[in-house]
Amino acid sequence: MLPLTIATVFEAVPVEVAMCVAGIAIFLVGIPAATHTIAGARGADRIVALAGLSVAIPLAVFGALHLFGPQLVRDLVPRYMPWRMFWVYFVGCALIAASLSIASGIAVRWSGLLFGIMMFLFVAMIHLRGAVARPHDRIIWTIVVRETSFGGAGLILAGTALDGWGATGKKVLVTAGRVCVLLAAVVFGVEHFLYPTGLPGVPLVKQMPAWLPGRALIDYVTGAGLLVLAGSILLGRNTKTVAAALGAWLLLLVIAMYGPILIAALLQTNAGIKVEAVNYFADTLLFTGVILAAARAAEGTNRTAM
Repeated sequence: MLPLTIATVFEAVPVEVAMCVAGIAIFLVGIPAATHTIAGARGADRIVALAGLSVAIPLAVFGALHLFGPQLVRDLVPRYMPWRMFWVYFVGCALIAASLSIASGIAVRWSGLLFGIMMFLFVAMIHLRGAVARPHDRIIWTIVVRETSFGGAGLILAGTALDGWGATGKKVLVTAGRVCVLLAAVVFGVEHFLYPTGLPGVPLVKQMPAWLPGRALIDYVTGAGLLVLAGSILLGRNTKTVAAALGAWLLLLVIAMYGPILIAALLQTNAGIKVEAVNYFADTLLFTGVILAAARAAEGTNRTAM
């Protein structure tokens, strides 16, 4: 009876509303910790301090999607998995828990690590199988790289947390995370030049609005920034500065481009369009967190969890 009652409550709330409310709630939770860190930072460190919040907000958004719109993600659960709906709700709860941990800066070494592992499991169990079956499908391979980069951000957050794993553990986690970010920077950087009118950040299907001036230029700048970041990671030079600048650029795009797109979509009556817009907003914000995590990784490991 209790599970049925909970499910009824979840179904009564529109999915897009739940996703937006979850993101705003985590933003409010994380603001005090982020503000404290920013107040004691200078220059690029003020942008880097937003890495945790940029990751936590999207995790809450996606967690709400699992809890309030389970039918939208149920088919992603492999058919060989028993109790498919259980795993949908379990992942939703796990994402909400991780977002609270990362936003508040509490036990980030565990939440970051577990989030990273979960992303790698998604790649291995869901996305990579589809990509191998459709080797010429650009979008599915982009999703593989995207999820891998998200996992890398989780490892970096865990490795750079104040209550970390010791020198060896930190180095392993941060190095693995940097490799994941490097992969995404190369692949997405090239894709931005090949498809210069797609929405920037994670280059998927959706295109930039026709009313937006300089669409190709925006993608070229984003692609160039990603390739420069890849080079700086490979060479081990100026990674923090480059990643912080690119993270600031992506954060600007999230606010100035994805924000208006989200608002316009929420004013429409089609629920699918609303959910898609929230997903794109959160997706790009999370990728911004990936880039800022790369900047944090370049600083060494003597940092706080936020």
